[in-house]
Amino acid sequence: MPAAIAYAALLRAVNVGGTGKLAMTDLVRLCEGEGLCDVKTYIQSGNVVFTSPKKEAAVKGALEKTLARHLGKPAAVMVRTAGELEATIAANPFPDAPPNRLLITFFDEPLAKDVLTGVVAPGGERLAIRGRELFIHYPDGMGASKLKVPLLKKAGTGRNLNTVVKLAAMTRALG
Repeated sequence: MPAAIAYAALLRAVNVGGTGKLAMTDLVRLCEGEGLCDVKTYIQSGNVVFTSPKKEAAVKGALEKTLARHLGKPAAVMVRTAGELEATIAANPFPDAPPNRLLITFFDEPLAKDVLTGVVAPGGERLAIRGRELFIHYPDGMGASKLKVPLLKKAGTGRNLNTVVKLAAMTRALG
């Protein structure tokens, strides 16, 4: 059997704005039911770290299937290794941005460069693509933003830089 890989899974639309209610104890149980090991959650918004000998696509597929069964609707999951999370942190194009005002949106595939064409950033938001991640600095916070990204059609899930740093540390500690 291949060596176990440490992963973080970022669930989309879980426990945000009253949608996708999922207790973290249930998330742990569901992950363990899929054969994932060393399962730990972080905050209540669908962040989980674990180890598995399976490849990313197999882990993602298994989690999305079991979550859809449990929630009664599709649930997107973005999966990253500790190294990928650390590389994302290192690729931060806005190192001067406060970490709680820097959103990193994770996608399954790299984004096309033209996705930022036609972006209207009335609040001075700054955006940059780095591989499978979209970085957005919200100088006045996300709640006040009127940002529009018209060509963004893929489903992703965002975490602020503080959360990504914590998940990277938790994932790294697993192996």
